[in-house]
Amino acid sequence: MTTHSFPVTLPPYKAPPTALRDEMLAAVKFDPAGLVTAVAQSAVTGDVLMVAWMNREALSRTIESGEAWYYSRSRKSLWRKGESSGQTQSVADVRIDCDGDTVLLLVHQKGVACHTGRPNCFFRAPRDGKLVEIAVPLVDPNQLYRS
Repeated sequence: MTTHSFPVTLPPYKAPPTALRDEMLAAVKFDPAGLVTAVAQSAVTGDVLMVAWMNREALSRTIESGEAWYYSRSRKSLWRKGESSGQTQSVADVRIDCDGDTVLLLVHQKGVACHTGRPNCFFRAPRDGKLVEIAVPLVDPNQLYRS
């Protein structure tokens, strides 16, 4: 049995050859809307940073560039993590789950991962019978998205 501890020791990310990229894309089962769930996990701490959506183009760009790309369902467009905030995700590894319906990105997060200014998007939890915030913003979200 293989166990993993963090930080994960991986060689620097290198885009795979075209044939391997195509094999990776073929292994993913996109839903009827052409999307797949993408989980971003810190390659350093193991913390789950965020969950987003990818379409085929976002996954292809991620694999090719080594930078995390996602698909916005509300805007119906591709976006590169950090393109407006500067809080980027460099890919350390791309993994596809056993069913092909989820992609895991091990990433090196620059800055905060959540648009609320928190280190990750999972900051609400039940405590003493209430749903409470268990993490405070490290960065003012208004400062992240200034024009």
